[in-house]
Amino acid sequence: MTVQDLQNALRSHGEAPVPANPARHDQVQARIRRIRRRRHAAVAGAAAAALSAAAVLGFVSLSGQAQRDQDAVAVAQRSSGVPAQKSGPPEHTALPRTFTSADGTEYRRLAVTAIAKTGAKKATVTVPVTGKPLDIAAVCSGGRRSSMGVLVRINGRAGGQGPLPCATGRQLVPLAVPAGAGERITVTFELVKRLSGCVIVAGSCVQPDDARVRWSLAVYEWTPPEHPVEPQAPRGLPKPPKGYSPADSRTGTWPRDRSLTFDVLGDGKPIGVHHVCTGDVASRLSFEIELNGRFASRGGCGAWTDKSSSLTLAEFRVPKGKKATITVNLTMRPEAPNRPVRWSVGLWHRQ
Repeated sequence: MTVQDLQNALRSHGEAPVPANPARHDQVQARIRRIRRRRHAAVAGAAAAALSAAAVLGFVSLSGQAQRDQDAVAVAQRSSGVPAQKSGPPEHTALPRTFTSADGTEYRRLAVTAIAKTGAKKATVTVPVTGKPLDIAAVCSGGRRSSMGVLVRINGRAGGQGPLPCATGRQLVPLAVPAGAGERITVTFELVKRLSGCVIVAGSCVQPDDARVRWSLAVYEWTPPEHPVEPQAPRGLPKPPKGYSPADSRTGTWPRDRSLTFDVLGDGKPIGVHHVCTGDVASRLSFEIELNGRFASRGGCGAWTDKSSSLTLAEFRVPKGKKATITVNLTMRPEAPNRPVRWSVGLWHRQ
């Protein structure tokens, strides 16, 4: 074939219609993915270099921006195939960077620390105020017989609750941001004596054992679920204590149902009112009982599910032959949007 023949053949093919290629779309998408992987790898390399430099300078931050930067690096490392670095010391594994509760609430950790009887007994963290609700998460290990508790101060002032007790599992308690707090608040955790004398364990009075107590503590912000998730109903109300008989009961769901009443005729014997709840924020619901419009009792709500049970009982007397109205008002401070609590309240009479 001469040069002229080759030119004529190439010209005829160039002017012909483009042949069909069913795989063209997949080929283009594959090319786009390869380009993105190369770009992510470049970002991961730059971010890793920046983190190394920060480590050399000894720079440590608990700010929200630093947390977002670390999250971005983790995303870049996953995209590029680089193994992500584990965050936080081993003692904080029970307080993850993020988690979602059973009712769909998303939690994001803002700060984490630890205190212990044999180490630092006080720690302070600074967290941003973003407008979202804040919770304190606490995990107490090695001190089920501990008489110690953790006192929480916000900007140097004690919060509206007593020291947190050493309990089983992870506790989540609300952290109320003071009015006019600004863009940041400081939260101080201090190990203090919560009980004097013996500690009640399984119904027995035992001597405290505080030497091994250790607390992992964190501050989380949380985002309410877009739609409320109704918790399961409490189990049937527990059997009355010996000498009591059931008289009446009410059920409802917070925040839709905020109060209830019982009309009783007194016989001079004790009357008991008990209440149980289910839901992720059930322990935050407060029950205030009034007798004929006067304050009689206040208490939190015990959990009553398939796996655990707790009973809260208020007791008072109504003179024989006298009518009385028992009113129960339910409150939660601060409220938890789109996080309902189901409750049951029972009335018992002494036989």
